[in-house]
Amino acid sequence: MAGHGAQEHPHGAERLCAAGDRVYSRAVRRGRVPRQDAEPVPCLLELALLHPDPDDMDWLVPTSPQEVMTRLLRGVHDEVSASQRRVGSAVEAFEWYADLGRLLQSPAGTEGTAIRVLDGLSRIQAAMDEATQACTTQVLTVQPGGIRREHELSEGLHRALALRGRGVRMRDLYTHVARHGQGLLNYLELMGDAVEARTLDEVIDRLILFDRTVAFIPANTDRTMALELRHPALVAYLVTVFERLWRLAIPLTAPLPATGIEGISHREQSIAALLAEGHQDAVIAERLGISVRTARAHIARLSETLGAASRTQLGVRIAQAGLDGSPRASAAPVILPGRESPTAR
Repeated sequence: MAGHGAQEHPHGAERLCAAGDRVYSRAVRRGRVPRQDAEPVPCLLELALLHPDPDDMDWLVPTSPQEVMTRLLRGVHDEVSASQRRVGSAVEAFEWYADLGRLLQSPAGTEGTAIRVLDGLSRIQAAMDEATQACTTQVLTVQPGGIRREHELSEGLHRALALRGRGVRMRDLYTHVARHGQGLLNYLELMGDAVEARTLDEVIDRLILFDRTVAFIPANTDRTMALELRHPALVAYLVTVFERLWRLAIPLTAPLPATGIEGISHREQSIAALLAEGHQDAVIAERLGISVRTARAHIARLSETLGAASRTQLGVRIAQAGLDGSPRASAAPVILPGRESPTAR
């Protein structure tokens, strides 16, 4: 799309083509336009003058003229000695749009919009880089999935190093499975005491919080779209979610607690609890950050350990052993099939 738009619309945001001018003007007046209206003018999306409506992805909402003008002038300022005429044309162009969109002005004391849809990896990376540069005290992240691959760790390494250099503290939440990845251990060693990491059986979807003022969350399953959140109530809610998960998590430097049942690992205990809730193998694998094949191997070992011949019987055995999360009488030891007495470890 970028190449197509560049050939038919060779201009910048300060001087729109006639078709782009019509669509953007309509969007400013009405507050949004159908996505199909912008298909003939991809320049509006490429220049971030329109972006998807968070409430209905089939509609596009305009970036406020004031925000566009601010962004343009910020870039122009760096090359003002050679581009003073561009500054004047940008102001002149968007003053007219500003008169159309008074209702879209941000509340006093805020910058930008409360919820912004970032469509495409390049826009996500640019927004993340901007938030990193503005961050001064703390970053909180939730990293779902299993073992962190090298490319996943390296793609954000430049931001992490920049934050560490400014004395920013970072706290990261991972799943227990991530403990087995050497890449994560190497990353934490490189970052030193700037990063504190903890793990849980399962975590929420990816979340990144900068200075408790701006948050980023995925907007689709393949993570090619994201939401940038600056609404104080939304950000405060996400901070609360993170802090509660953090209190439940186990420091990466500490060992996982024993289950108290011989032959049952911590991961198998987690799988047993999810099985008791009625989840299928694929869901269990996704929530714990492991492959479906690995999940089924653990379920098979769990069945063997508990002496279950079927999935239904396994559910009964899980409940009997107290692996479903329900309280178990402390005076009643867990006797597994084929064992005379339990051995706590």
